[in-house]
Amino acid sequence: MLYPARIEQVRKEREEHTMPRFLIERNFAEAIEVTKDRTDRVRKINDEEGIKWLFSFLSPDKRKTYCLYEAPNAEAIRIAARRLNVPGTRQGRYQGGPYLPARQAP
Repeated sequence: MLYPARIEQVRKEREEHTMPRFLIERNFAEAIEVTKDRTDRVRKINDEEGIKWLFSFLSPDKRKTYCLYEAPNAEAIRIAARRLNVPGTRQGRYQGGPYLPARQAP
């Protein structure tokens, strides 16, 4: 069992060793196709910009995504998005709870 003081210590340690998280909403004019080549390219550019892709949700019509990232700052995400030629409709700092890691595309 963790005591309140230990819980607070663990929380502070996580904050010190974790980059800020950002939630990005993207809207696409056409349905997007998720492929291994596409996700590999996204990961490569994100790595070059110091970004870690954590998780994404794709809408049923495949025209909207919500993606969670760890990044040094919001500008790094904007740069990667420009390099990938993907829109960033809305961007915000994520202060939420646990998440699941991004998986490889089929």
